[in-house]
Amino acid sequence: MNNNFVNFLILLVTSFLQSCQDSEEKLALPNIIWITTEDISPQLGCYGDIYAHTPILDKLAAEGILYENAIASAPVCAPARSSIITGMHQSSIGSQHMRSKGEFPKEFKYYPQLLKAAGYYVTNNSKEDYNLNYDSSKIWDESSKVAHWRTRENKNQPFFSVFNYTGTHESAINSKEKHESIIKNLDKNILIEAGVAPLPPYYPETPIVHELWARYYNNIAALDKYVAIILEQLKEDGLEDNTIIMFYSDHGAGIPFYKRWLYDSGLKVPLIVKIPEKYEYLSPHKKGTKTDELVSFIDLAPTLLKLSNIEIPKYMQGRAFLGKNLSKERDYVYASRDRMDERYDMQRAVRSKKYKYIRYYEFIKPFVQYMNTPEKGEIMKAIRISNASGNLPNPGKKLMAISKPAEELFDLKNDPFELNDLSKNPDFKNILNEMREAHSEWSLNIFDSGLIPEPLIRSWEKSYNQPIFSIIRNQKIPMAEIQKVALNVDFDIFFNALNHQNEVVRYWAAVGLGNYPEKINNLAKIKLQELLMDEVSLVRIAAARALCILDEPSKGLTVLANELNDSSEWNRLNAALVLDELGDKSKPAIPALKMVMNDKNKYVVRVANHALNSMLDLSNNVK
Repeated sequence: MNNNFVNFLILLVTSFLQSCQDSEEKLALPNIIWITTEDISPQLGCYGDIYAHTPILDKLAAEGILYENAIASAPVCAPARSSIITGMHQSSIGSQHMRSKGEFPKEFKYYPQLLKAAGYYVTNNSKEDYNLNYDSSKIWDESSKVAHWRTRENKNQPFFSVFNYTGTHESAINSKEKHESIIKNLDKNILIEAGVAPLPPYYPETPIVHELWARYYNNIAALDKYVAIILEQLKEDGLEDNTIIMFYSDHGAGIPFYKRWLYDSGLKVPLIVKIPEKYEYLSPHKKGTKTDELVSFIDLAPTLLKLSNIEIPKYMQGRAFLGKNLSKERDYVYASRDRMDERYDMQRAVRSKKYKYIRYYEFIKPFVQYMNTPEKGEIMKAIRISNASGNLPNPGKKLMAISKPAEELFDLKNDPFELNDLSKNPDFKNILNEMREAHSEWSLNIFDSGLIPEPLIRSWEKSYNQPIFSIIRNQKIPMAEIQKVALNVDFDIFFNALNHQNEVVRYWAAVGLGNYPEKINNLAKIKLQELLMDEVSLVRIAAARALCILDEPSKGLTVLANELNDSSEWNRLNAALVLDELGDKSKPAIPALKMVMNDKNKYVVRVANHALNSMLDLSNNVK
């Protein structure tokens, strides 16, 4: 073939491709809508659930892309939402504790700010709960119950609008009145009756559990109608061809063993994306398809920016999964659990497409600690009753054990309910080691602030006048040493760490010895007694706990009672938690616990109330 002709063909093809690229770039920026809902797992028709009535969402999936491995960064709303608005792991920026209002570095921007700077009109309707201390008016053009793309003055301005549906929240399952108000306008023919949908394997077969499980499904049917309203408004405004639609939930279902758990029941969420034909080049997947691509909540912000042709800031830790020139798909996603309302229980999860690894930093604690909100629900009450009578199914009995293993490993393909722990199975030793290493590397790479107890995070932020994200990096906190002690089971490491100059290391050392009282010798006992006078309240509390567990409560209880008067609400909470954990050993501290029943921090009150109820055989309720 003539070389000139070949060169001509190459030039022709190149010109054509360049022309296509130029035409793509000249397209107006897409409008983007997020429809979010609370507290649901992928119990939708499009995900194969035959009991769910979700025709609108099913149609959206048929016309879009369905993600089979969308994973929340946390199994509860506020920490998870903080990772969404920042594109960063909540435990990296100090927003991992429920309703803690973490401090975001002032030099960083939330994604709505970046969209606004690029010319977008940004609205939020209406829930925020991003667990960060910020001025909403500086983030959104409008954030309210009426916020809508329709309120923008320039109808040609591209918009980004969030719509948050709250009718699927756990409160709408537990409250019959609220549930009935949500479903009152639904056709009765689409509602399922109690007993139709089979229960998860860890639930007791009781009428009330079946009733609440049916409420969950029927609330989802109401959600589907809500989605229909927004899509109809989009159609009325003639914006369907210019708007990318994304639907997802903030974490798993709002019921026991789902919400607040690092199993897929608490982390795996529905994610559906519909992209108009003119913007299909921005997706690596064809419409009407399903993908097993791993997606994390930290990926949502970078994806928005990529779709909007905005440079993704280097501080964002997520990966864009839509847009041009995408990076390689991730091998793992990560999730964390820290303080859930009034209870601490540091946990970390690493998930691949096939396996899940969970590391429990406080494995001495049971899977289920008493927490006001879930305990008031009828399902949790039924689980407690069935467990006490010996009628709880075996998977449920496992989760109600008084302690848990240090780690778990699950084959998600063959064990989707995560019932069979493979961490002790020699056939999975290599997988276990790989995921252990992935967890350790990730924790150190993001400077996991979960390793820093909450009272210290808040006191450091005040003393340094910096957010914890900056403190950990600027003050050269020994994160590797902290992690080593926090994950340790060796007595010598614990003992030597009691003398460490860093208070976090000393804290984890004292906690570790308290978890293994049989390892405490006289020298360790003497050192723990010395730590009762440590300059840091939390270290004193940890040392007092260890001595009380060792059946030497005389000095320890005095310290714990005194710490209930500390100026820091989080130190007071930690002291109350230890007294509650110790049970009847804490009876000499009853007067001190009664004094904090008027504490300004509701979590302190809840814990003190539970401790008093347990020791005095009472049943007082608090909010």
